[in-house]
Formats: sequence, C-alpha cells, structure tokens
Amino acid sequence: MSMIRVAQTARQRAMTLMGAVNSHSSSCPCHSCSSVQNPLQVAKNILRKGYATPVSFAEEKEYAFEMAASSIRYGEGVTREVGMDFKNMGAKKVAVFTDKTIAQLTPLKLAIEGLEAQGVPYAIFDNVRVEPKDTSIKEAIEFARNAGVDSFLAVGGGSVMDTAKLANLYTCYPDADFMDFVNAPLGKGLPVGKRLHPLIAVPTTAGTGSETTGTAIFDLQSHKTKTGIAHRNLKPLLGVVDPLNVRTMPSAVFASSGLDVLCHSIESYTAIPYNERTPRPTNPLLRPAYQGANPISDIWSITALKMVVEYLPRCVKDPGDHFAQGQMLLAATFAGIGFGNAGVHLCHGMSYPLSGMNKSYKHAGYAVDHPIVPHGVSVAVTAPAVFNFTAPANPERHLEIAKIFGVDTSNARKEDAGPILSEAIAKFLVGLGDQPRGISQLGYERSDIPNLVEGTLPQRRVLMLAPEPEEVTRESLAKLFEQALEY
Repeated sequence: MSMIRVAQTARQRAMTLMGAVNSHSSSCPCHSCSSVQNPLQVAKNILRKGYATPVSFAEEKEYAFEMAASSIRYGEGVTREVGMDFKNMGAKKVAVFTDKTIAQLTPLKLAIEGLEAQGVPYAIFDNVRVEPKDTSIKEAIEFARNAGVDSFLAVGGGSVMDTAKLANLYTCYPDADFMDFVNAPLGKGLPVGKRLHPLIAVPTTAGTGSETTGTAIFDLQSHKTKTGIAHRNLKPLLGVVDPLNVRTMPSAVFASSGLDVLCHSIESYTAIPYNERTPRPTNPLLRPAYQGANPISDIWSITALKMVVEYLPRCVKDPGDHFAQGQMLLAATFAGIGFGNAGVHLCHGMSYPLSGMNKSYKHAGYAVDHPIVPHGVSVAVTAPAVFNFTAPANPERHLEIAKIFGVDTSNARKEDAGPILSEAIAKFLVGLGDQPRGISQLGYERSDIPNLVEGTLPQRRVLMLAPEPEEVTRESLAKLFEQALEY
C-alpha cells in the first residue's frame, strides 16, 4: 500500500508540474519539438510513452548544451568500406538512396561494389529530387516501407542524405502521419522517441554537412516554403567523407555548395548564446538540436569559416585543385558539427521561401529539368543584409569574422561592424563569379516581399536563434528582403 501511495503522490506532483507549465505561454519557438503544441499535452505525451517525469522550467533560461554528431571516417577511397560496415553490423538488406546523376557516377558504383563484395543484399532508390519536395520524400518513404530493409545508405548531396533520413524515420514509424514530425508551427513537431535503423551517409558535395546532423529539409508545397524535421535520432550512424567523391563537381556546384558552408559557419557563430535561450526544456528529450552558440560548436564553426575563405575560391577557379577540394569537403563536415548543435538563423530562415516560391530561376551548372535556386545560393544572397542587421547584438564576433575575410579591423568601431562585415561578404561573393547579386536576380521584386515575409515567419525554429530574436519582426524581415534585392 505504501508503494501505491508513493506512486500516486509522484503522479500528482507530475500533474501539478504540468499544470504549472500549462499556465504559461504555449509558445516554444526555439524548440523543434513543439512550438505550437500545448505544453501540457507535450508533458502528457512524455509520461504516456514511459519517459521521465517532466520538470517545469517555463520561465528559466537554458543552462546546458549537448553535442551530438555522427561518427566520421575521412580518407581517399573509404567509400569502398561501406559494404564491410553493413556486414559488420549484420544488415539483412540495405536501402540505397541516390539521385539520377550520382547513379551514373563512380561514388555509387564503388559503394555498390562494396556491398556486393560482402554479399549484403540491397535495393536502390535513384529518384531522389535535387532540392526535395514533400511529394518526392513521400515517394522515397513508400519505397523504403515496401523494400523490407533494415539499414540505409545515402550516396549523394544534401538532398539525398535528407531524403534517406526521412525515409528511415517514417519506415520506423509506419503509422505516423507525415506532419507528425515536421517542425512546428507548420507540423506537429513531435520528438523522435526511439533509435532508427542504421544510416551511413556518403556525401558527394562539399556543402550541407548533412552527414553529421539530425536535420532534414524539404519543400512543403502546400505552404510554398521549405521546412524540415530536426532531431538527434535522425543523424547518420556514420559519415563516410571521401575526397575522391567531389572531384567531378562542376565549378558552379562547388560554389553554391560552398556558400552553404559559409553561412552555416557564420550563422552558428553569431547565433544567440545557448544560455540565453528560453525556455529551458522540461525534459532532456526535448532539448532541441539547434541550441545556440556554444564553446564547442564555436571551434568547429570558426575553423570551417577559415577553410571556406581560403579554399572555396581555389575550388571554383581550378577544378584540378584536389587538395582544396578535400579541404572544402572537410570544411562542410566541420561546419555540420558546428551548426548541427548551435543552429542557423536568418539567412536560412529567409532562404526557405526564396527557394519554395521560385518560379523560373534555374542556376547555371545544375543538370535538372526544373527551376532551381540551389540551397547555398538562397542562403548567401541575403547574407550581406543579414549580418549588417545582426552585428549590433555582438559586434566583436562580427568584426572577428570580417578579419577572417582579410579586413583590417584594428581601428574599427563597434558600431561599424555591420557595414564592415556586409561589405566583406559581398566582396567575397562577387569574387566567386556567376552569383546572383541580390534576390532581384532570382526574379523577385518589391511586390513579392510581403509573400516572402509570410513564408519566413513560420521558420521560428531558426529565427529565434538570431542574436536579438525579439527584433525579428514582420517589419524587420520586410526591410531585410528589401535590402537584399541587390548588393
């Protein structure tokens, strides 16, 4: 009887705490898990699934950060080893994800040879869409569910890796509605409460860093914007980073992919500090993947930025500079570890409608049959305006970044940090050549700005990581888009 009374008392305490959570605002914009769900319901869900009793920290700032990243294997030729990896883990059948272009190239051939050499059965899905949409994601999910697989291999760029992550997720949750895990407020933003099947990611572009992160991005066509799903359990078990796999990348693709690394680095380094983010999660399970700038992410992000500034121009200028290509591939991985835990903010938040609302722009160098704003282009095109806006919140960090671009900041005033960094980024972008110098060159006009703003506002998961999140308003976003029309 005493044990029963103790259990009843614990449950009453839990319900009291949940009531306390419910008495505060239900908005939790920083958390990928639930920014529109009622906190009481979140707590009930945790209890129902057998997790620890939530504790209310509704008005307290975060006090901790967590680091999560995939294991990484780097070296020329390591793609051949994936067959041994799946054999070692006892895989019964592997779902291999790639796109139509990579399906014809050496990286996939080597991966398949590795599987066959070890006698590991596999099924190939080569219809991944570059810059995936929810429809292409659902097609991949259907394939994986019907293929009877227990492991996943992604060989390709960020689109391939992200598609494989989501196919893995929904194969492990066969009864879930597609919107259950989609980031709030567009979806329900439910946490991923169990381990997924093993996923090995083999990047063939030097950009997204998706081989290290638990984030997957796609176009949600009903809202004409990009969104995604973010949770640590989505991250690959292993990222196989092989410099040989990026030697066939066209210069235009190297440039646009590298711009994603550039913005990953700067945004994560200038994000709100992790211990300024509120509210503190009620349960460690609910701590978001994107937590704000922290001492460990800072190291990865700033190192990646230095590598981008040094090696990306070399890659674009000389397709035969294999050393620079390998360094950019490493930079993408470094930045992935950095932003995968610290997060990104305005450049990425504003990029999603720029890609999702694109009607006719098709970037040079991409062998696709549909309009496309490559992700790196969509994030970088607003960067000069964004970092001019964010600099007053932390001028020291913005000047430190400007110095990496080669600017003499020894006599710079803090109030000039924004214009100084904005000019440095613009100069760097122009130096790469063939980059749109503002969103007007993507086909957007002033009359489009209200729609772009409305497409950005739902991206609260990243907007609230801006250095001064309370200043990110409908009006300030409109001004930023206007300033980004051209640079």
